[in-house]
Amino acid sequence: MTIWRRIRAHWGAATWLRTLHVATGLLTGLLSAGVIATLVVGSVLLVWTVVVPVIAVALLFWTLPLFTALQRSRFAAHLDVHIPPLPRKDFSLHPLKWLVSQARALSTWRQLAYHLLCPLLNGLGSLALLTAWGGTVAMVFLSARAFDFSPSPAFGAAFALIGVGLFLAGPLVARAFTWVDVIAGEALLGPALSDELAQRVETLQESRAEVIDAADAERRRIERDLHDGTQQRLVWLAMNLGMARATLKDLPEPAMQVITQAHEESKQALKELRDLVRGLHPAVLTDEGLDAALSGLAARAPFPVRLSVDVGQRASPTIEAVAFFVVSETLTNIAKHAGATKASITVVRKGDRLRLAVRDDGRGGAAPERGSGLRGLAQRVGSVDGELRIDSPQGGPTTIEVELPCE
Repeated sequence: MTIWRRIRAHWGAATWLRTLHVATGLLTGLLSAGVIATLVVGSVLLVWTVVVPVIAVALLFWTLPLFTALQRSRFAAHLDVHIPPLPRKDFSLHPLKWLVSQARALSTWRQLAYHLLCPLLNGLGSLALLTAWGGTVAMVFLSARAFDFSPSPAFGAAFALIGVGLFLAGPLVARAFTWVDVIAGEALLGPALSDELAQRVETLQESRAEVIDAADAERRRIERDLHDGTQQRLVWLAMNLGMARATLKDLPEPAMQVITQAHEESKQALKELRDLVRGLHPAVLTDEGLDAALSGLAARAPFPVRLSVDVGQRASPTIEAVAFFVVSETLTNIAKHAGATKASITVVRKGDRLRLAVRDDGRGGAAPERGSGLRGLAQRVGSVDGELRIDSPQGGPTTIEVELPCE
């Protein structure tokens, strides 16, 4: 049974599918190579027209994926080999930019190499298989008619042996050429390592952007819940304690002290909660933009702050939130550690980049490795592919510059 299974596998359906794969490879290869050669030759002969070569190259780059898809379907149908698809083309680009991007893409030239190699490889395979299968039939015919040429049985036996050899070699030839074709197809028709890395980077960027947007939305929800719920309850508590403190004058002194202390604590808690809410995501940032939100920060700073904002078109909400966080955290660090008497904030949008700078006249010496505040700034800015630069020599002044993509 084992020998029979091997024999059946040797001449089974897989062998005939491999034979069909080689034959169709010759036809599709000739088709693709013919189209490519026509476009190339036409562009060379009419190079003086300038426009025709450009159109021919554009057609060449446009048809390559079609031929690649045809070849990929051939591998899948005959050999059950699934070659990963190439990254999708970005047709939103300007035509000339798209043309240049395709010319610079390694995958374009790898596809071109396979479509030119395919007819040669499968042509040799078709010739070898035609020799094997056709020769088998011819040898069987000659061995049967050997006595017409010579009465000796040696001729018939020789023809029969040659036919058996060709019959045995046919499946091996089909296997060999399809094996080489699979290697060439997977190496040249699939995405290159650079394409896979670029696709992976793009996927990671999209995932990171979704995470950042989700985190920003969650901060807004927390800010709204604190503002509409907890903060209102604290306001109500502080008002009632204030009323009790003002009206209940006949209470014993210890009770009045407790009410007074509770009233002051509730007001302090309300102030801290308002500061926390503003630090999360102030409503004015969403409604009015960076100028109004940063003006509020500058007004609440314990030192004079000169503010200059020139953004024109607003950036995305995520970028505005990062810019607000940077300025808020920087002003907090200045108040706590710098010993500055004044500061300045400059925010400018140039093209698709938002640039902001915070300067103070404090003692300097600020460095990310010396505190978690600046490390947090660097992480927040890096989360949106921004750049953070710190210039803070000992003795001051300190300048923190941030550049953010607007989208």
